[in-house]
Amino acid sequence: MSGFALYPAIDLKGGHCVRLLRGDMSQATVFGQDPAAQAAKFRKLGFEKLHVVDLDGAFAGKSVNGAAVAGILKATDAAVQLGGGIRDLAAVEAWLAAGLARVILGTVALKNPALVKEAARRFPGRVAVGIDARGGKVAVEGWAEESNVAAIDLAKAMEQAGVAALIHTDIDRDGAMQGVNAAATEALARAVGVPVIASGGVSSLDDVKRLVGSGRIAGAVIGRAFYDGSLDPGAALALARG
Repeated sequence: MSGFALYPAIDLKGGHCVRLLRGDMSQATVFGQDPAAQAAKFRKLGFEKLHVVDLDGAFAGKSVNGAAVAGILKATDAAVQLGGGIRDLAAVEAWLAAGLARVILGTVALKNPALVKEAARRFPGRVAVGIDARGGKVAVEGWAEESNVAAIDLAKAMEQAGVAALIHTDIDRDGAMQGVNAAATEALARAVGVPVIASGGVSSLDDVKRLVGSGRIAGAVIGRAFYDGSLDPGAALALARG
């Protein structure tokens, strides 16, 4: 039995399930009007974990699609991780109390690492960090702002901060159906001791096979490929479970 976990992605914009192309909010494809029903569907297919992103929240700096997230939590017993707009300890605490398995911090990891450290200390095992990179450099504020910080350097700092996991997204691959950047994610996973989850561009069984086969990567977030039918959920799960 493999320890590799698959996380179907539910990205929320205006209360709907969407997928963006390379993080561009103007290039959103709506895949469903009912995020809760989508969550229930993924659970019925056998997925035990879900990756939810409040896209509007990532830009607003605070949760925007809270009602949709609450609906998802009510509709499924899957372990849900949520990112997007979670920028302070009160929000972390509130979301974990609401039933999330863990929160994903992004922008604050770069801008306020002390907050991440405190959150990880208060809620052990329940705080992850999303490292979203373009050309190996970290991007924040809903990917609208690029930094000069290398993804691997931030990963090492977040390991020191005590986070439970890292979700590495290659922005240039995200939603583009061009294959996952397994090499970059594996390099990140080799640089740290905490679990690293791949995100962005996972579009085929070969991608899943490569990530599972690396032996270093802990899981994968899959979005568009599940929605448009190019990747069969059952086959992906079978591969992940070894």
